[in-house]
Amino acid sequence: MPLRDLVYRLYERRLERSVAGRHRGDRLLGRGPHPAGPHHVGVILDGNRRWARQSGLAAQDGHRQGAGKIVDFLGWCEDAGVGVVTLYLLSTDNLRRDPDEVAELLGIIEQAVDDLVATGRWRVHPIGALHLLPPATAARLAEAAASTRDGGGLHVNVAVGYGGRQEIADAVRSLLRDAARDGRTLEELADVVTVDHIAEHLYTKGQPDPDLVIRTSGEQRLSGFLLWQSAHSEFYFCEALWPAFRRVDLLRALRAYAARERRYGS
Repeated sequence: MPLRDLVYRLYERRLERSVAGRHRGDRLLGRGPHPAGPHHVGVILDGNRRWARQSGLAAQDGHRQGAGKIVDFLGWCEDAGVGVVTLYLLSTDNLRRDPDEVAELLGIIEQAVDDLVATGRWRVHPIGALHLLPPATAARLAEAAASTRDGGGLHVNVAVGYGGRQEIADAVRSLLRDAARDGRTLEELADVVTVDHIAEHLYTKGQPDPDLVIRTSGEQRLSGFLLWQSAHSEFYFCEALWPAFRRVDLLRALRAYAARERRYGS
């Protein structure tokens, strides 16, 4: 084994012990609501284009390389005891790019989702404004959800055509439609509506909010990702570009999460 690989392996094991030790200690001391680590991890998969440019490749090659990283990443999350992962694959803003580029991106995403289904390991749940997507893409995502609905393992949200503001607007529209079907007036709804009522109409309804949100590529912004759900999330910004993201990068994020005291807005 080359020396570099040996050093990497030793460092990875050291991180594993650090994360495991922190979690064991927190359980013994009764600290925190999530002593065993994050249950729901959201990921902004950023840096595909920059990785391709630095590698002397075309942008689509970076997107393909990034898509190929997803199965490995989900396996690492599963090993770490994560129960839900939300992958930010394509925003509503991305849909306004050059039509040929969008079509190519959607093709790569469709193949990535097919690869997730082919593993037979995880439940795939598309989230986003699917009505804004080409019908063939929307149908492909719906088929992936239907074919994995009864599976076990991780619950994997694939955010395609997703925007946080769009999600909240869609949730409010859904809430208003339900109220109209129940015969309620707007005045009656205004008197009783709560944040929980809105949460029940989000794309992620019934799921826990993300404990940890990771963004790769060094950018430090959410770009509209899970705006409502991330109100009390911990954030970890990683310098690694997504196609170059390694298991040690996830372990570092988990170590940082374990070291924080969650205050839930206080």
